[in-house]
Amino acid sequence: MNVPVVGRMLDAAWRALAYCLMPQVIWLSLLPLLLAAVVLGGLAWWGWSDGVAWVRGLLDGWAVSQHALAALDGWGLSQLRMAVAPLVLVLVVIPLVVVMCLLLVAAFMTPALVKLVVRRRFPGMVSRHQASVWHSLWWSFRATVLALLMLAVSLPLWLLPPLAVVLPPLIWGWLTYRVLVFDTLADFATPAERETLMQAHRTPLLTMGVLVGYLGAAPAALWALGVLALALAPFILLLSVWIYTLVFAFAALWFAHYLLPALHAMRAAPTSLEPVTPPLVAGESS
Repeated sequence: MNVPVVGRMLDAAWRALAYCLMPQVIWLSLLPLLLAAVVLGGLAWWGWSDGVAWVRGLLDGWAVSQHALAALDGWGLSQLRMAVAPLVLVLVVIPLVVVMCLLLVAAFMTPALVKLVVRRRFPGMVSRHQASVWHSLWWSFRATVLALLMLAVSLPLWLLPPLAVVLPPLIWGWLTYRVLVFDTLADFATPAERETLMQAHRTPLLTMGVLVGYLGAAPAALWALGVLALALAPFILLLSVWIYTLVFAFAALWFAHYLLPALHAMRAAPTSLEPVTPPLVAGESS
């Protein structure tokens, strides 16, 4: 990426951070959190113990896991045996939580955040196309399924420390890029305009998605509390949802502040063979 592109990414990032402090954005971030809290709270209340028991039963019937547990006993770490099943369940649940948060933000927050950016920065922008709700849901569903398949296929590679650090953020980044680009432009850009922008700005947009993927790894630090974290797993999952919601709210604003100027510049030069990238204008209202 060249310097002007990096400058536009940074310009969009600081604008997104500033918007995250607005009361309207803070209020919007609570809506997905409340919905996720109800769903996760219900699952944790009625399904956590049963889920742990089910995973423990699977591990007890698997020869490989028995060898691993026997190795823990041989190393004097038999007290960790009881933590293995909850840990495995958490590792399975966390990707689902990430996907749920991204889809909740895309469905509930992104349209409102995009309209906020348009109203403040591009009040004259005309909507030339509005994607249907079903089209948006299908786009998000298809991208989510592909991301989960990539996660499942890449799981054995997670045993290699370097790949365990690289692969999940790359997959989450690709999913974030696909979902947020569509939802940011869904109510304003035509399919041709959206495809042109995705092709012209693929590298910076994917880079932004990957950076969001690494930001999304922050809630994983909560599980560093060890056994205490497992004991408080339902509450930590809810706290994780809140952090994920804030991260993806920032991501939605970041993509909006990057894509909407690009769309505005492209429309301002309709005869250009190549899409025009927006210049950084000092003193432009945020």
